[in-house]
Amino acid sequence: MRLLLVEDDLMIGEPLLDLLRAEGYAVDWVRDGEMADTALVSQNYDLLILDLGLPKADGMTVLKQLRGRKQTLPVLIATARDALEQRIAGLDAGADDYVLKPYEFHELLARIRALLRRAQGRAEPVYEHKGVAINPATREVSKDGREVVLSAREWAVLEPLLARPGIVLSRQQLEEKLYGWKDEISSNAVEVYIHGLRKKLGAELIQNVRGVGYRVPKE
Repeated sequence: MRLLLVEDDLMIGEPLLDLLRAEGYAVDWVRDGEMADTALVSQNYDLLILDLGLPKADGMTVLKQLRGRKQTLPVLIATARDALEQRIAGLDAGADDYVLKPYEFHELLARIRALLRRAQGRAEPVYEHKGVAINPATREVSKDGREVVLSAREWAVLEPLLARPGIVLSRQQLEEKLYGWKDEISSNAVEVYIHGLRKKLGAELIQNVRGVGYRVPKE
């Protein structure tokens, strides 16, 4: 999954960036509202983590511009502005959740997982499909009850495919789940990770839709 982190405080942004990447997310980090808006126009994201007190354009402006373009990605506001009126205003402007600084990283991660589940139309915390089960909270994967160890990037390819069986994702869309702006993209990376997943979880789990991309077939 690819996230956009909008945070101007280095003391918060740097450790949070490291944490999110360690959890297997591809993350782009910007530090002002204008850069955030540019990123949201030019790149597809699965979730936005948005501070409100930003230079150049504040977080509320970014949020309103995002929703004004009818972009539906989940928005988690993470801010020190703790007045009730401000929280209400953020939610009414289109935010999906709100967490106050200083926050616990584990709580933030749980809120991110919940928002991603909701965006995928799922309520259950564990995804199961044709004997394969994945738990985004623990990163545990099993095949017919047997634990399977995946690399971080194999997980990043599998999760969006298994979350929405029947939906075809192109190679470019899967690359966007794997890499942030500063990451070097290997020309055949997606194919390599798909091959690894098929070896570990069964050749029939992920289908190649010729000329289009990849999908996990529906039951």
